[in-house]
Amino acid sequence: MSVLASGSLRQMLRFQFSVLSCLFAAAVAAAPLAPAAKAEIDALLSRLETSGCQFHRNGSWHNAADAKAHLLAKLKYFEDRGAVQSAEQFIELAASSSSVSGRAYLVKCESGAAVPSSVWLQSQLQLIRSAARPTTPK
Repeated sequence: MSVLASGSLRQMLRFQFSVLSCLFAAAVAAAPLAPAAKAEIDALLSRLETSGCQFHRNGSWHNAADAKAHLLAKLKYFEDRGAVQSAEQFIELAASSSSVSGRAYLVKCESGAAVPSSVWLQSQLQLIRSAARPTTPK
């Protein structure tokens, strides 16, 4: 390898290391989950737990209590890394698909059709937010 190629390679590796170091520092320095976002996520998981719906992940159906426990573990993983700052990010990163297989999670309630968990959770989030809005007197 020529000296020029070796120097260019070192410079490129140094740049990549700098970028990765900055990304790691940003992830470590990320703010903890805000109380309002945590409250919305807790409300989402409570709705799931009490829904009586089934939760499909990695080829198997699970009851809602097991689904909540699984999603809480995933939430903790992402919270510990400062990766979740909102209910939407929780849905996208933790509650939409398997981190292992990449397959989408599904929710099936009563005799209805199974829907992607992201769709079900987003609709529940909108209901939570609508209920929290103050009503304006007429």
